[in-house]
Amino acid sequence: MLDVKKIRQDFPMIVNNPDLIYFDSAATTLKPQCVIDSVVDFYSNHTSNVHRGDYEIAAINDKLYDGTRDIMAKLINCDRKEIVYTHNVTQSLNQVVYGLSKLLNKGDVILLSKAEHASNLLPWFRLQEEKGIVIEYIDTDTQANITLDNFKKAMSDRVKVVSVAQVTNVLGSVQPIKEMSKIAHEYGAYMVVDGAQAVPHMKVDVKDLDVDFYGFSVHKMCGPSGVGILYGKYDLLKMIDPLMMGGDMNARFKSNGEYLLKDAPLKFEAGTPNIEGIIGAGAAANYLMSIGLDNIHEYEKELRKYFIDKMKDIDKFEIYNIDNEYGPIDFNVKGLFAQDAAGYLASKNIAVRSGNHCAKILHEIIGTDQSIRASLYFYNTKEEVDKFIDIAKEISLENAIGIFF
Repeated sequence: MLDVKKIRQDFPMIVNNPDLIYFDSAATTLKPQCVIDSVVDFYSNHTSNVHRGDYEIAAINDKLYDGTRDIMAKLINCDRKEIVYTHNVTQSLNQVVYGLSKLLNKGDVILLSKAEHASNLLPWFRLQEEKGIVIEYIDTDTQANITLDNFKKAMSDRVKVVSVAQVTNVLGSVQPIKEMSKIAHEYGAYMVVDGAQAVPHMKVDVKDLDVDFYGFSVHKMCGPSGVGILYGKYDLLKMIDPLMMGGDMNARFKSNGEYLLKDAPLKFEAGTPNIEGIIGAGAAANYLMSIGLDNIHEYEKELRKYFIDKMKDIDKFEIYNIDNEYGPIDFNVKGLFAQDAAGYLASKNIAVRSGNHCAKILHEIIGTDQSIRASLYFYNTKEEVDKFIDIAKEISLENAIGIFF
């Protein structure tokens, strides 16, 4: 059982902004003091580069920086050499697409869903232009859930890659990744997973899921911005080429153009990294594990159900994922443009997101390209939900327009 009142004291943003109701954690999460302290400590007491210095503070940073790889491996249950540091899940997915591109041929099929984030669509779109691969979409229900029957119908010997989010970023659809991986592998296809909305909210075991590649962003799990993690099965990491080339990822190079790269995962980590961010990422992962990902998962399910039950009592809401048990709540206020309604909520110190949420073809599933997303995390409370409901009851065209005059 989570002591949410105590947890909220860990977050300076909550302590310093007691009137703020922050329902935008799917975009980025608030940061606990331990993460902030780890970043400030780097800047205040032991700033240096990593893997380049022979002095004491450089050794401290090497230990902290490299140690985060062990922490992330523990978080998702893999070997440390299967953890690649990136800047975000977008870079992680772009790395996968680039890495697999040499293994794909014209006419090969990539299976996606129409609920995917731009970072899991646009890299494949570009590869379609450049190489002539074929993109096909797995049929879903109206809340973007993939059934195994629909997945089996979409599979064929031409499918070489399946790339989907474990939890979709708008509707919170939780896909059956383990079962999908098994089916994909039976056809000889690679399984690529966007875990940006999964890792922060539930226990993820990449070995149990048997995925080939899995990416997530640390800023969505109470960590600093500018840090992503890419998991890849080690044999696949050895096989694919890095997206970026530069310092620290090579063993040597010569004037005649010969070069030798370091082994994975280092060959994917060119240039000076976000050192303080990666140190903070380790602090964030340890913080989540100390609370317990299963505890977080159960609390958020309970809180989301409470939120949905309250919203169902108000006729003015159109909710697009009312039956999903997890993830954000996606809705509109009837007769009102999404941004106007979100603006009214913002005027009452409620932070939600409006728009298409970087999922620009989701409208083909839900029938609208603009909506409001309220996304919860384990530091949110039923009291905040109650305040939201009371304020939302007052949303009208007149009130929304009135905030601008």
